[in-house]
Amino acid sequence: MARWGAASNHDGMQRPAPLRLHPDRLLPADAGVRAVAREIYGAVRDLPVISPHGHVDPRTLLEDQPFPDPASLFVTPDHYVTRLLHANGVPLDALGVGRTALTEAQSRQAWQELCSHWHVFRGTPVRYWLESELAEIFDVQVRPSAETADAVYDQVAERLAQPSHRPRALFQRFGISVLATTDDPCDDLATHAALSADPTWAGRVIPTFRPDAHLEVAAEGWADLVERLGKVADVDTGTYAGWAAAMELRRQHFIAHGAVSTDHSHVDVRTDALPPAEAERIYAAALAGRVTTQEAAALRGHMLLEMARMSCDDGLVMTLHPGVRRAHHTPTLEAFGADTGHDIPLRMELTDALRPLLQRFGMHPNLHLVVFTLDETVFSRELAPLAAFYPSVHIGAPWWFLDAPLAVRRFYSAVTETAGFSRLSGFIDDTRAFCSIPARHDMSRRLDSGFLANLVAEHCLDEEEAVATAVDLVSGRPTATFKL
Repeated sequence: MARWGAASNHDGMQRPAPLRLHPDRLLPADAGVRAVAREIYGAVRDLPVISPHGHVDPRTLLEDQPFPDPASLFVTPDHYVTRLLHANGVPLDALGVGRTALTEAQSRQAWQELCSHWHVFRGTPVRYWLESELAEIFDVQVRPSAETADAVYDQVAERLAQPSHRPRALFQRFGISVLATTDDPCDDLATHAALSADPTWAGRVIPTFRPDAHLEVAAEGWADLVERLGKVADVDTGTYAGWAAAMELRRQHFIAHGAVSTDHSHVDVRTDALPPAEAERIYAAALAGRVTTQEAAALRGHMLLEMARMSCDDGLVMTLHPGVRRAHHTPTLEAFGADTGHDIPLRMELTDALRPLLQRFGMHPNLHLVVFTLDETVFSRELAPLAAFYPSVHIGAPWWFLDAPLAVRRFYSAVTETAGFSRLSGFIDDTRAFCSIPARHDMSRRLDSGFLANLVAEHCLDEEEAVATAVDLVSGRPTATFKL
C-alpha cells in the first residue's frame, strides 16, 4: 500500500502524490447550487484586489529585490504556519522564527519541517492558501511531503530568481489595485513617498496610522515613545493636551502620504470620556511611571474616544481590531519576539463599550467605524444590530482565526439577516505573507459566491442580484467603507 502523500504506478514504484487544485473548491456540494455559484464566481474571479488592511513591508516593493529563499517567504514570517507546526512538536527555532535572515541550510530545514508536517494543515485555510500559492504562482505539481521537500524547494527557489517573481512583478500579476500597510505614528513614511515618486512604479501603496503602542500608557518604554512622538511632531508632549495635539499632527502627516484609515487593536473597546483635568492627571502619572492599571485603561479608552473625534475632523476611517491577548506565552515572547503565533482571542463586549463613542459621534457623516472581532458570539447579538442602526458603523470581515471557510459562512449567516450586505466592509486579508494575498482573496470570493448561490436556490435573490452583490462585496464595499 502506498504511503500517505504518494501513489503507486503500474510497475509498483511509488511516485509523489500530485498537487491538484479543483476548479470547484469551496463551492457548494449540491450540483444545482454549485452551478449558480460558478456563474457568480466567474463575475468576480478576476476583479482587482483591494487590500485596505495588511502588514506587507513597503520596502519590499520599493527595493524590488528577489525574495531571498522559500522558507523566508512561506514559513518563517507567517504565524499561521509556524503556530500549528509548533503545536505539533516543531521548535520555532527550527523554523527560523526570530531570525532576520536564514542560511540555505536553515531555510531548507524550515522547509523540510513544513513539508514533512503537511498533514497537520488538513482542513485549515492555511492548506488552501499554501496549495494555491505553490500551484498557481510557482507551478508546483507535486504535494509537499518529506520525500518531495527538496524538489519543491528547488523549484520555488528557481522561480524566485526570475524577474517574473520579483515583488513588483507579482504585485502586478496579483491584480492589486490598493495595498495598505500598517505604520507607527512616528514613521516618516519615506518609503511610501519614494514609491509614489518613482516613475517606474504605478501601484498604489498607502500607509495606515496604527497608534496602539502610544495608547498603552502603562507599558514599559511608553515614555520614550511619547518623547519621540513629540520630536517628530515638533510639539511639547509633556502634557495630555500636547500628546493629543501631536497625534492630530501625525495623522495629517499620514493623510498627506495617502492614508485613508487608522487602526486600533487593544484588549477591549471601552470609550468612556474622562474630564479634562482627570485625563491630564493620569497622563502626568503615566509620564512619572506611577500610573495604575485601571488608570491606564481609562486613559486608553478616553483616547480611543478622542481618535473618533479626530476622525470626524480629518475623515480618516477608524478601524477597531480588539480582543486579543498579545504574547500569551511570555517565554516565547522573550525568546522570539512578538507576532510569533501565541496571540489568543478574548471574549468581547461591544454594545456598552462603544456607546459613549456612538452617543457622541455615531451620526457624524465623516465617521466610518469598522469593527472587527474574534468573538463570534457578538456577530448577531451586538455587531449586526449596531451596524443596522448607526450609519457610521461597518462590520469588519472575519479575520485572523476566523478567516476560514466555515467561520466565514457562520459570519454571513449571523449578520446579513439583520444588517444585510451593505453594512459589510468587504474582505480584509490582514497578512504579512505577500504571496498569500491572491489566494486569500480567491477564497473569499468563492465563499461569497457559494453563500449567495444558496440564497438564489432558496429564491431569496435572483441570480442577477446575487452577481451584483458579489461584485459589491469585492469592489464596492471596501471602496466605500475605506473611502478609497
